[in-house]
Amino acid sequence: MTTEVDVEMRSLLAAASRGDQTAWDLIVRQFSSLLWSIARGFRLDPIDASDVVQMTWLRLVENLDRIAEPDALPAWLATTARRESLQLLRRTSRQRVIRQPEPLEMPDPGPPVDHTILLDERDAALWRKVAELGETCRRLLRVLMATPPPSYPEVSAALGVPTGSIGPTRQRCLRRLRQLIAADELLGDWRAAPDGGRRP
Repeated sequence: MTTEVDVEMRSLLAAASRGDQTAWDLIVRQFSSLLWSIARGFRLDPIDASDVVQMTWLRLVENLDRIAEPDALPAWLATTARRESLQLLRRTSRQRVIRQPEPLEMPDPGPPVDHTILLDERDAALWRKVAELGETCRRLLRVLMATPPPSYPEVSAALGVPTGSIGPTRQRCLRRLRQLIAADELLGDWRAAPDGGRRP
């Protein structure tokens, strides 16, 4: 059954294929967070992830007239972003150059690290705990923590999993992550902190 959302997306795709910049901007705004979450799921740095996102949009421009059904667009974008991420990883692995480490610098005698640095360290420790989860949980949490959060159909298209399995899997992954956090000395009282950092 065709929904109003399908009709709207079909209109946007048709308008974008005619060169309507407003329609194109709306499509980019709706799916940009999905593409970024996929690229970062491959552990790309921000510059490489940006390249993947831009190349994915370029591929869409080249193939706009081939997407007949609006509900196929999220899966097409997700597949293209994964393909571009893998191609970039293959290219960079061939071009990687071993660099000499920079000489150590003397510490700057100054006041203790400020609150922002402490939060950054805590967030980094949190992501290390995410890295200890299984691959399914790592991929799911990275996609769900995109800003703004993607819808379950978009997550399903990005990861190739049934929509109905996302909620239960998310709960199981978060339960395991909380166990890892509680066992960590740095993060043990993280959830009780006044600001709490970015909660998963």
